[in-house]
Amino acid sequence: MLFDASLDILNCEYDCECNLILTTPEEIRQINNDNRGIDKVTDVLSFPFIDFDSPCNYECIDEDDITIFEPDSGRLLLGDIIICYEKALYQAAEYGHSIKRELSFLMIHSLLHLFGYDHIDENDRIVMEDMQKNILDKLNITR
Repeated sequence: MLFDASLDILNCEYDCECNLILTTPEEIRQINNDNRGIDKVTDVLSFPFIDFDSPCNYECIDEDDITIFEPDSGRLLLGDIIICYEKALYQAAEYGHSIKRELSFLMIHSLLHLFGYDHIDENDRIVMEDMQKNILDKLNITR
């Protein structure tokens, strides 16, 4: 439900799939270090398969590119979402909301990265946070 509803809100016309991996603090620390050179535990990592020119700009998708479509189903392959479940539990308690809300937030945050959103500069951060809030609100996932 969360995934499909988010795709609808993002106006994605493709049937999509992504990998969701729940992992341990030790494993996500190693993945973070190996891929980003940051030797610390984080809550979520995103590894997009598609390099969007701008967020949700579907014009960059080459429908003849067999590397971004799953051969049997024809679904668009978005990438990988890796969540540290223990960190999510901790954050849910720290922020005073449910684990459902925390995992939903992390999944939506990461899904937005798969669609080309980022928060490196202030303007991009505001746009991404607004979209996160929009999706969470529409799905009635509150603190």
